[in-house]
Amino acid sequence: MKRAQRAAGAVVGSAVGDALGAPFEFGPEGAFSARFAVPGAGGEMCGGGGWDPGEATDDTQMAVLVAESLLERGGLDLPDVFARFQRWAAADPKDIGLQTEDVLTNGMPWDLAAAVHFQVNLRAAGNGALMRASTSAVHFAAAGREATMDAARRIAALTHGDRAAWEGTAIFHELIRVTFEDSAPLTALPDILAHVHPDHRDRYATVLSPDWHPDRATEFNGAVWPCLGSAVWALRTTAGFEDAVRAAIDLGGDTDTVAAVTGGLAGAYYGLDAVPARWSEPLHVPLPGFDGRVLRLAELLHLTGRLLQEGP
Repeated sequence: MKRAQRAAGAVVGSAVGDALGAPFEFGPEGAFSARFAVPGAGGEMCGGGGWDPGEATDDTQMAVLVAESLLERGGLDLPDVFARFQRWAAADPKDIGLQTEDVLTNGMPWDLAAAVHFQVNLRAAGNGALMRASTSAVHFAAAGREATMDAARRIAALTHGDRAAWEGTAIFHELIRVTFEDSAPLTALPDILAHVHPDHRDRYATVLSPDWHPDRATEFNGAVWPCLGSAVWALRTTAGFEDAVRAAIDLGGDTDTVAAVTGGLAGAYYGLDAVPARWSEPLHVPLPGFDGRVLRLAELLHLTGRLLQEGP
């Protein structure tokens, strides 16, 4: 499969998962399939919970901000990414994680805000860095394993002071890179884990193992470990993009982010053509704080093409 198909699948797939999962956030297990019992029947991009049908949440909004910074600054400019995040947060987006909001509004400079938050709260292992990683994973895939994992950690550290969040985002980046090389991402996990920081390797090895199930999670899936583990589980236990995203949303809890991470992985694996048009066509990504801009499918595809062409 062409790399462009996989890249578009990763970015659009993540956004689709985000928009599909948003109306079911913090709901019970099985709610998606209870409402849409027949796969492929349509109507799933239903909106609700304050979201319009096809409207992407903060997960995709922040991913777009990362992408536009990479392109406009000609590479990774961390102060610029942080400034864009701050501008977005100040515009009162519909959804923003409590931890992310505090980091972006605590008045500290870009290179201290997340670290200070972590020192004070001693909790910063949420999935808020992982959720926005689809675009950066596409951009840095061509740079190789070390560079893409390093970039993931540095972007994650802008808002999350706990290294656990950095490592989960780095694993996601590397899974996308491996998939772009037409390798089987799940069989690459042992090798990827060897490059995870030793302090966090065992915990990720547990949630990414073939015999792990989300029911065995010891934390809510708003935490980075079970979120990534659930996404990998959904990819491993299904046979297509649609089934993987359905499985992710049916887990309940932080459904938009688990589905966004799942959609990114499954979209890269199965390609853009596997993403149902009935899901991608109504997709739209508002950007609060950026002059009322709203990106739709065509703009997301153009953005992804540029991330590939102008990568490091």
